[in-house]
Amino acid sequence: MPREVVIMRRFQAPRELVFKAWTDPENIGKWWGPTGFTTTTHHRDVRTGGSWRYVMHGPDGVDYDNLIEYVEIASPNRLVYKHGTGAENDPHQFHVTVTFAEVDGQTNLTLRTLFNTAEQRKMVVEQFGAIEGGKQTLNRLAEYLEHNA
Repeated sequence: MPREVVIMRRFQAPRELVFKAWTDPENIGKWWGPTGFTTTTHHRDVRTGGSWRYVMHGPDGVDYDNLIEYVEIASPNRLVYKHGTGAENDPHQFHVTVTFAEVDGQTNLTLRTLFNTAEQRKMVVEQFGAIEGGKQTLNRLAEYLEHNA
């Protein structure tokens, strides 16, 4: 069983703009997360070695603590980070690579998530709807770009 989830999307916006939307501390909360979710940022330092601590608020009232630790930032081509809950020795942490490729003034974005085990991937996909949630998040990014480009 695979350990990876890959989601791709083409945006009708230049790569620099898509990359900025992904890394801008002021505006990411306007589109981040699946449909119906809101995001409260507690800390965001977008640089290699930096981190983003935030809470995603579900439409059902459940809060989800998140911590992203940036491993690599290569503007405007690539972001690499570890994503977890912020718990010490978080067994549910996973690795994410986001690439931004410009094609004729548009941006092909590839979101590649690598889990520690196939079982972890299966649980996140089945229990939390990770694939659909990822697609909804990118839909929200497309809407944000359409209205803020």
